[in-house]
Amino acid sequence: MIEFLQKRKSRRFYLDKPVEKEVIEKLVQAALLSPSSRNLHPWDFIIVQDKGMIEKLAASKIHGSSFLKDAPLAVVILGNSDKSDVWIEDSSIAAILIQLEAESLGLGSCWVQIRNRKHSEEETAGDYIRGVMELPMNYHVECVIAVGYSDEKRESASLEELDYSRVHNEKLGIPYREED
Repeated sequence: MIEFLQKRKSRRFYLDKPVEKEVIEKLVQAALLSPSSRNLHPWDFIIVQDKGMIEKLAASKIHGSSFLKDAPLAVVILGNSDKSDVWIEDSSIAAILIQLEAESLGLGSCWVQIRNRKHSEEETAGDYIRGVMELPMNYHVECVIAVGYSDEKRESASLEELDYSRVHNEKLGIPYREED
Protein backbone atom coordinates (compact mmCIF):
# COMPACT_ATOMS: atom_id res chain seq x y z
CA MET A 1 0.00 0.00 0.00
CA ILE A 2 2.85 2.44 0.77
CA GLU A 3 4.27 2.06 -2.76
CA PHE A 4 0.80 2.68 -4.15
CA LEU A 5 0.43 5.85 -2.06
CA GLN A 6 3.89 7.04 -3.12
CA LYS A 7 2.81 6.74 -6.75
CA ARG A 8 -0.54 8.54 -6.40
CA LYS A 9 -0.33 12.23 -7.28
CA SER A 10 -2.88 14.84 -8.27
CA ARG A 11 -3.24 14.82 -12.05
CA ARG A 12 -4.52 17.91 -13.84
CA PHE A 13 -3.81 16.98 -17.47
CA TYR A 14 -5.80 14.28 -19.23
CA LEU A 15 -5.78 12.46 -22.54
CA ASP A 16 -8.72 13.12 -24.82
CA LYS A 17 -10.13 9.68 -24.08
CA PRO A 18 -13.43 8.85 -22.39
CA VAL A 19 -13.53 6.78 -19.22
CA GLU A 20 -15.23 3.48 -19.96
CA LYS A 21 -18.58 2.60 -18.39
CA GLU A 22 -17.13 -0.43 -16.55
CA VAL A 23 -14.40 1.76 -15.04
CA ILE A 24 -16.93 4.39 -13.93
CA GLU A 25 -18.94 1.58 -12.31
CA LYS A 26 -15.88 0.64 -10.21
CA LEU A 27 -15.48 4.29 -9.10
CA VAL A 28 -19.15 4.35 -8.11
CA GLN A 29 -18.76 1.11 -6.17
CA ALA A 30 -15.76 2.54 -4.30
CA ALA A 31 -17.83 5.58 -3.37
CA LEU A 32 -20.81 3.52 -2.22
CA LEU A 33 -18.57 1.24 -0.13
CA SER A 34 -17.20 4.24 1.72
CA PRO A 35 -17.62 4.11 5.49
CA SER A 36 -19.70 6.76 7.21
CA SER A 37 -20.53 7.75 10.75
CA ARG A 38 -23.32 5.60 12.15
CA ASN A 39 -23.64 4.10 8.65
CA LEU A 40 -25.89 7.03 7.66
CA HIS A 41 -24.31 7.57 4.21
CA PRO A 42 -25.03 11.31 4.06
CA TRP A 43 -23.47 11.60 0.61
CA ASP A 44 -24.63 11.54 -2.96
CA PHE A 45 -22.52 11.49 -6.11
CA ILE A 46 -23.21 13.05 -9.48
CA ILE A 47 -21.32 11.45 -12.38
CA VAL A 48 -20.74 14.07 -15.06
CA GLN A 49 -19.50 13.23 -18.57
CA ASP A 50 -21.28 15.96 -20.50
CA LYS A 51 -18.59 18.38 -21.76
CA GLY A 52 -20.88 21.38 -21.40
CA MET A 53 -21.59 20.61 -17.75
CA ILE A 54 -17.91 19.87 -17.05
CA GLU A 55 -17.04 23.29 -18.49
CA LYS A 56 -19.57 24.90 -16.13
CA LEU A 57 -18.04 23.01 -13.20
CA ALA A 58 -14.58 24.18 -14.34
CA ALA A 59 -15.81 27.76 -13.88
CA SER A 60 -16.93 27.13 -10.29
CA LYS A 61 -14.01 28.87 -8.56
CA ILE A 62 -11.99 32.02 -9.03
CA HIS A 63 -8.79 29.92 -8.96
CA GLY A 64 -8.00 26.23 -9.11
CA SER A 65 -10.82 24.66 -11.08
CA SER A 66 -10.18 25.59 -14.73
CA PHE A 67 -8.17 22.40 -15.43
CA LEU A 68 -11.40 20.45 -14.90
CA LYS A 69 -12.56 21.50 -18.39
CA ASP A 70 -10.15 18.99 -19.95
CA ALA A 71 -11.21 16.04 -17.77
CA PRO A 72 -13.47 13.48 -19.47
CA LEU A 73 -15.20 12.74 -16.16
CA ALA A 74 -16.14 14.72 -13.07
CA VAL A 75 -17.64 13.35 -9.88
CA VAL A 76 -19.50 15.92 -7.81
CA ILE A 77 -19.40 14.92 -4.14
CA LEU A 78 -22.43 16.06 -2.18
CA GLY A 79 -23.18 15.94 1.52
CA ASN A 80 -26.72 15.95 2.88
CA SER A 81 -26.81 18.01 6.08
CA ASP A 82 -30.29 16.66 6.91
CA LYS A 83 -28.86 13.14 7.27
CA SER A 84 -25.79 13.81 9.41
CA ASP A 85 -23.82 16.55 11.12
CA VAL A 86 -20.58 14.95 9.88
CA TRP A 87 -21.45 15.01 6.18
CA ILE A 88 -18.19 16.89 5.50
CA GLU A 89 -16.05 14.11 6.94
CA ASP A 90 -18.10 11.32 5.40
CA SER A 91 -18.18 12.87 1.93
CA SER A 92 -14.43 13.57 2.15
CA ILE A 93 -13.72 9.91 2.92
CA ALA A 94 -15.81 8.89 -0.09
CA ALA A 95 -13.97 11.38 -2.30
CA ILE A 96 -10.53 10.04 -1.40
CA LEU A 97 -11.70 6.46 -1.94
CA ILE A 98 -12.80 7.46 -5.44
CA GLN A 99 -9.33 8.91 -6.02
CA LEU A 100 -7.58 5.79 -4.73
CA GLU A 101 -9.78 3.55 -6.87
CA ALA A 102 -9.07 5.76 -9.89
CA GLU A 103 -5.33 5.35 -9.31
CA SER A 104 -5.71 1.58 -8.94
CA LEU A 105 -7.48 1.50 -12.32
CA GLY A 106 -4.73 3.44 -14.09
CA LEU A 107 -6.55 6.79 -14.04
CA GLY A 108 -5.42 10.16 -12.79
CA SER A 109 -7.55 12.37 -10.60
CA CYS A 110 -7.53 15.70 -8.80
CA TRP A 111 -9.65 17.06 -5.96
CA VAL A 112 -11.27 20.45 -6.65
CA GLN A 113 -12.20 21.93 -3.28
CA ILE A 114 -15.61 23.61 -3.43
CA ARG A 115 -16.83 23.98 0.17
CA ASN A 116 -15.74 27.33 1.63
CA ARG A 117 -14.41 28.59 -1.72
CA LYS A 118 -15.57 31.53 -3.83
CA HIS A 119 -17.00 31.56 -7.33
CA SER A 120 -17.08 35.37 -7.31
CA GLU A 121 -17.06 38.15 -4.75
CA GLU A 122 -20.81 37.69 -4.30
CA GLU A 123 -21.27 33.93 -4.64
CA THR A 124 -19.67 30.83 -3.18
CA ALA A 125 -18.49 28.02 -5.43
CA GLY A 126 -21.01 25.71 -3.74
CA ASP A 127 -23.92 28.06 -4.43
CA TYR A 128 -22.78 28.43 -8.05
CA ILE A 129 -22.81 24.63 -8.51
CA ARG A 130 -26.10 24.38 -6.59
CA GLY A 131 -27.62 26.71 -9.19
CA VAL A 132 -26.03 25.01 -12.20
CA MET A 133 -27.10 21.55 -11.02
CA GLU A 134 -30.40 22.59 -9.39
CA LEU A 135 -29.54 21.12 -6.00
CA PRO A 136 -31.83 21.36 -2.95
CA MET A 137 -30.59 23.52 -0.06
CA ASN A 138 -29.80 20.55 2.21
CA TYR A 139 -27.21 19.26 -0.30
CA HIS A 140 -23.77 20.83 -0.05
CA VAL A 141 -20.94 20.42 -2.52
CA GLU A 142 -17.78 19.25 -0.75
CA CYS A 143 -15.65 18.88 -3.86
CA VAL A 144 -15.50 17.80 -7.46
CA ILE A 145 -13.11 15.01 -8.44
CA ALA A 146 -11.66 15.34 -11.94
CA VAL A 147 -10.92 11.91 -13.42
CA GLY A 148 -9.29 10.77 -16.64
CA TYR A 149 -6.37 9.02 -18.24
CA SER A 150 -3.38 11.10 -17.20
CA ASP A 151 -1.38 13.01 -19.76
CA GLU A 152 1.48 13.83 -17.40
CA LYS A 153 4.37 12.05 -15.73
CA ARG A 154 5.17 12.78 -12.09
CA GLU A 155 7.78 11.24 -9.85
CA SER A 156 6.72 9.12 -6.91
CA ALA A 157 6.95 10.63 -3.45
CA SER A 158 10.14 9.82 -1.59
CA LEU A 159 9.94 8.13 1.79
CA GLU A 160 13.19 9.86 2.71
CA GLU A 161 11.49 13.25 2.31
CA LEU A 162 8.58 12.51 4.66
CA ASP A 163 8.31 15.16 7.38
CA TYR A 164 8.38 13.11 10.56
CA SER A 165 8.56 16.30 12.63
CA ARG A 166 4.78 16.42 12.20
CA VAL A 167 4.36 13.09 14.03
CA HIS A 168 4.44 13.06 17.82
CA ASN A 169 4.66 10.46 20.58
CA GLU A 170 1.97 10.51 23.26
CA LYS A 171 1.50 14.31 23.08
CA LEU A 172 2.34 17.27 20.88
CA GLY A 173 6.00 18.21 21.09
CA ILE A 174 7.44 14.76 21.79
CA PRO A 175 9.07 13.54 18.54
CA TYR A 176 7.87 10.26 17.12
CA ARG A 177 11.45 9.53 16.08
CA GLU A 178 14.44 10.25 18.28
CA GLU A 179 16.44 11.93 15.50
CA ASP A 180 13.69 14.57 14.90
